[in-house]
Amino acid sequence: MSTKDIQQLIDFISQSGLDEVNIETNDLKISVKRYGSGVPAVAPAPVAPVAQPQVAVAPVAAAATPAAPKVDTSNYITIKSPMIGTFYRSANPESPMLVEVGDSVSEGKVVCIIEAMKLFNEIESEVSGRIVKVLVENATPVEYDQPLFLVEPI
Repeated sequence: MSTKDIQQLIDFISQSGLDEVNIETNDLKISVKRYGSGVPAVAPAPVAPVAQPQVAVAPVAAAATPAAPKVDTSNYITIKSPMIGTFYRSANPESPMLVEVGDSVSEGKVVCIIEAMKLFNEIESEVSGRIVKVLVENATPVEYDQPLFLVEPI
């Protein structure tokens, strides 16, 4: 794996929202983790003793962003992903978003779609309320139990 490939992997992870990725081959083991500061740590290391040079890659610093004001989320309910897959806010690129910030949702209303293994699964709200925040970018990977939306119950 070249340094360019490793850099592309880091860029993909920083855009995807994933916090950790592990890749292991016969010759190489790479662990990429993103910590709270948004700076991924890359640690390539051979799995078995191999007569190959190790590649040292410096961590990529994330762009500094001003701190957002803290919002009290204790009274909000989180809609979480029931599976691993790709998060979509609409049925197709030409369709409007299923829900927007400020929209009212009722129990059973479809709020997003998660594609897993070429199957498109409609994710329904389990609560009634108002969408306060969308926590995931459209067309990005999500993990099981990852928060997707914050809902203010009504």
